[in-house]
Amino acid sequence: MSERTGFWPAFRRWRADRPFWGGLLLTLGGAEILLTMKASMKVVLHVGMQGLAGYLLPALMLLLGLLIVFNPAQRLFYSITAVLLSLGTWLTSNLGGFFVGLLLGVVGSCLAFGWLPDQEPRKSRKQRRSAVAAG
Repeated sequence: MSERTGFWPAFRRWRADRPFWGGLLLTLGGAEILLTMKASMKVVLHVGMQGLAGYLLPALMLLLGLLIVFNPAQRLFYSITAVLLSLGTWLTSNLGGFFVGLLLGVVGSCLAFGWLPDQEPRKSRKQRRSAVAAG
């Protein structure tokens, strides 16, 4: 079987070496919560620490999602911190971005926590069928 070259095969190999989907979902959850926050900075400063936490927690979620993707060696610490931040947004950020960002953050953190680096990549359905037909 020959190795294909190009962008998509290289991206698939890169993606297989890290908890990509967990980091992506966590990043999307943080971005969704940030986008649903509509208060101006004047209002945030007037409300105080509670208003600042409404922006700080989703920004940290977004940062941790990127760190999970680009630094998978520390994924356990990042994912535990991210699930706590995701759950904290329920109180600070419009019920966690109306539950959408909260759920994306928790699911992404759990996927990153459960990812195993030494696991062989899954074979496609086509590869499994051809192996069964050949065997």
